[in-house]
Amino acid sequence: MRRQLLTPRTSNCEVKMARLIVLCPNPYRDCGLELTKKAKNILTAGGYKVAVCPVFGAHDTSVMPDGVELTAWSAVADSAELFIVIGGDGTILHTARYLNHTEIPMLGVNLGTKGFMASLEPENLELILDAAAGNYSSSFRMMIDVELIRNGEVIYSDVGLNDAVIHGMGDCIKLTAWCDDERIMSYSGDGIIISTPTGSTGYSMSAGGPIVEPEAKNFIVSPICAHYIGSRSFVLSPYHTITVKAEKLHDRRAYVSVDGTDGFELANEDVVIVRNSAKTANLIYLGERSFYDSTFDKLQYRVD
Repeated sequence: MRRQLLTPRTSNCEVKMARLIVLCPNPYRDCGLELTKKAKNILTAGGYKVAVCPVFGAHDTSVMPDGVELTAWSAVADSAELFIVIGGDGTILHTARYLNHTEIPMLGVNLGTKGFMASLEPENLELILDAAAGNYSSSFRMMIDVELIRNGEVIYSDVGLNDAVIHGMGDCIKLTAWCDDERIMSYSGDGIIISTPTGSTGYSMSAGGPIVEPEAKNFIVSPICAHYIGSRSFVLSPYHTITVKAEKLHDRRAYVSVDGTDGFELANEDVVIVRNSAKTANLIYLGERSFYDSTFDKLQYRVD
């Protein structure tokens, strides 16, 4: 899907008076919330209403500074017009999970290591005013619905932007995966990743999966350390249903984890089903820098 340039439907003055901008910092990345405070000052000086909703650690006094007014997610989740996420890709993933019932735009300010999903680096923070004014490109990202079936009943479900990972805990596990009714792989190994294009530059890539442009709509199914020399990733259309069964676990432990969250433990013969979600994530970008330029810079091997 081609990115679409969005412009305000009202004058700048009207937008500033009406728009609520929410800052979503990760206080474990933004020490003392110094960058968050700077962003709030920039937006407030520009005439915008600003709320601060930390993604992590809101009640952790070891990282939350005194004197910062915090707002509950429930108070802003449906009324905000822009979320500015200050942290790494993991922070953006967690914010997307909170917002999966909406398509409110998210702008990432990178305080992580790679920052594939972030549009801004801290030194360009002043550009958040462009985003607040509606001068950005919008990139709608595929999400996945994940269900865990046990004895014919759904006992766990989640929505993800990056991936669903089924993995063992130190032991090989036997897995079989189907695309609709067709078996596509069966092996013993460390696990399996069902990734979206957004997640293709993460764990999936580390497991040997391909990089897929983020606005595509595909499943990338990749084995993790399969004990099988012919194991390969599959790139599948979003119209399929991906089914994975954990077999012969016995005393081995295995989990399903969505977007890096704490895993839900599997029992023998459990089935994990992954489908294309009706929900999408709206990540926004500033400037003309392409995904390919960004990927080359972030992944190229550097010799300093």
